[in-house]
Amino acid sequence: MLDPENTIAFMGVEGANADLACRQAAPYMHTIGVPSFEDVFEAVASGKAALGMIPIENSQAGRVAEIHHLLPKTNLHIVGEYFQPIEHCLLASKGATLQTIKDVYSHPQGLLQCRDHLRELGLTSHTYSNTAAAAADVAKWNDPTKAAIASPLAGELYGLTTLREHMQDADNNVTVFIMIAREPVDPKPDAGRVLTTLLFAVRNLPAALYKSLGGFATNSVNILKLESYIPGGSARDSAQFFLTLEGHPSERSVQLALEELSFFCKKVTVLGVYPADPKRFT
Repeated sequence: MLDPENTIAFMGVEGANADLACRQAAPYMHTIGVPSFEDVFEAVASGKAALGMIPIENSQAGRVAEIHHLLPKTNLHIVGEYFQPIEHCLLASKGATLQTIKDVYSHPQGLLQCRDHLRELGLTSHTYSNTAAAAADVAKWNDPTKAAIASPLAGELYGLTTLREHMQDADNNVTVFIMIAREPVDPKPDAGRVLTTLLFAVRNLPAALYKSLGGFATNSVNILKLESYIPGGSARDSAQFFLTLEGHPSERSVQLALEELSFFCKKVTVLGVYPADPKRFT
């Protein structure tokens, strides 16, 4: 039986890119796959896992939009980030070749990130819930006309043959993950580069967003991410904003920027103060 305090949850099945990110970011922990992002949050909130690994954006395919709707509904905290280079492989059962395969299965993001190579090979794409689930089923089908786009780890776990490595169209294909936990962390500002992520909704004032962000400019606080989303999904709902800045709330410059932000906002919620992945700045 897994020790919950030594377990990290991810969405998908064994061999998914999120599983690989968990193993590399927290090699001392056990990984557990769950069916949905909601289940990752639930596993952490209920104590079934100490940490959850959640993708928030990919350098080629953009943000994972549903995460912005889930984060505000929880009492969990962002405690870290991890940059995972994504390598997609074309995987098939033993005996299959590039000449025999006709159909390829993967998560929509995996298919999108390999679109040019798939078109070059003339394969018919089929969406799947998860890259590793596609690999598992291709192994089960044992059909030389079917292949999967998945990680090298999935190919190894499910005994598949790699027909082509580096199927991703861009060499700099990276997915940014955040790690969530029940309790926040508070890294020391002088222990390395620190990020602060927050949600806010501006007041109904002319140029409120422009004015709310002015404090970051005047206090030289670097904004790394700013995204808007409609929490209710209706055009009548007020937009909320997801912001990540470089710095710690205890720093005077960040304090001043947040004070000015708060003046023009109905609500500001800090989701986490956590160490940056060194790969972000290299």
